[in-house]
Amino acid sequence: MKLSKLDSLSRRAFLHRTAQLSGVGMASPFLMTLAGMGEAAAAGAQDYKALVCVFLAGGNDHNNTVVPVDNVFYGKYQAIRGAIATPQDQLAATTLNSVNALPSGMRMALAPQMARLLPLFNAGKLGVQLNIGPLIEPTNLNTYNQKSVRLPPKLMSHNDQQSLWQSNMPEGATSGWGGKMGDLMLSGNGGSTFSCISVSGSSLFVSGRDAVGYQISPDGAIAVQGLSQLNSSSECGALLRRLMTETGSSVMERQINQVALRSIQSESSFSTAFGGINLTTAFNTENSLAMQLKAVAKTIACRNSLGVKRQVFFVSLGGFDNHDFLNRDHPALLGKVADAMASFYEATVELGIQNSVTTFTASDFGRTLASNGDGSDHGWGSHHFLMGGAIRGQRFYGAAPDITVQDENNIRGGRLIPTTSVDQLIAKLALWFGVEPQQLPLLAPNLLSFNGLGDAYF
Repeated sequence: MKLSKLDSLSRRAFLHRTAQLSGVGMASPFLMTLAGMGEAAAAGAQDYKALVCVFLAGGNDHNNTVVPVDNVFYGKYQAIRGAIATPQDQLAATTLNSVNALPSGMRMALAPQMARLLPLFNAGKLGVQLNIGPLIEPTNLNTYNQKSVRLPPKLMSHNDQQSLWQSNMPEGATSGWGGKMGDLMLSGNGGSTFSCISVSGSSLFVSGRDAVGYQISPDGAIAVQGLSQLNSSSECGALLRRLMTETGSSVMERQINQVALRSIQSESSFSTAFGGINLTTAFNTENSLAMQLKAVAKTIACRNSLGVKRQVFFVSLGGFDNHDFLNRDHPALLGKVADAMASFYEATVELGIQNSVTTFTASDFGRTLASNGDGSDHGWGSHHFLMGGAIRGQRFYGAAPDITVQDENNIRGGRLIPTTSVDQLIAKLALWFGVEPQQLPLLAPNLLSFNGLGDAYF
């Protein structure tokens, strides 16, 4: 069988990394495990699957998102956080009773404003990934201070860390790992234009090489500028349409007009399919994230009309750079996230597609455990959520960090050094999505630096 260019590149990279590690005995068992997981994912490759990234722009304060509630660890948390700590008596109602115990008797609770997610956790449809972030290789405080390991570039910088989370590459990357997944699935997607969709403007995450990110608004397709102001059936509208789409004399003109034609045709196809969908699930119209996720649910509902088997979506909510007014602003933001995600899951149940849609949160970085007086400062590792009918939920994934300002997994101020890498997250989501194991290095080039994939999500 002849390999595509993407397959050839990813296979060569994979074999190269395997050869490097085989000498130290790391590669073989790991690759055999990946092969087995790939076969399991491929078994359902003919079915629809969607991956949804909920990006919390600005760097979410994970310390007030998932909070220690037992007396011992809460006491340490409150002593360090001071006035920005969530009161302990507000956490009892959202305590997470997980099926896997955390070490030393630690108990965790959701922020009170995230109570709508608690039933999903208890039903096994939501899990919490502890202390995850961009890594090139395993790192601790000693190797960090000695600079004896390779570190991600420009840690704690908004732009750079957003790029790392969304593309797994430094700032300046043109493709995100969601878009690259779309590239790998294009051969099985009839409506390839609608493989990768952002409801939050231009997004690196859903940009691929061939799977170009398609932008929609919460109301549906975004009209082609110019034609939206003119009736295309009128004389002026028809003339403008012809000028935008007819074959030009130069290569550049032809390319531009082909793009315009695809945009016009895509808008028409999408609007027809999207406009015929009505959901009974309630979404809060005052919550911008909820309305973005409603648009995702409606798009998923018209998947057959659009001719897609695999889709990647991007939505976002800003406001999480809480150096100041953390207690004033952050709780409302968390309430919006929980409200939007819970409604979205209910919509997937309404559509009967909940087992085929996996949603995860991401953010620039976590934040300091120590207060700066009225908020918290830029960090590194963070806690995040995974949600869906296929998720092995009601559990924590990864290692629970101690509550301290500095130890082997904490830099000054309680900035977490990640113990789970974004590469490991990408690999597990990609295998579930149907990506072949040998293609993983294209998405997660640092994967073989780590000892396995970590705790299973599915």
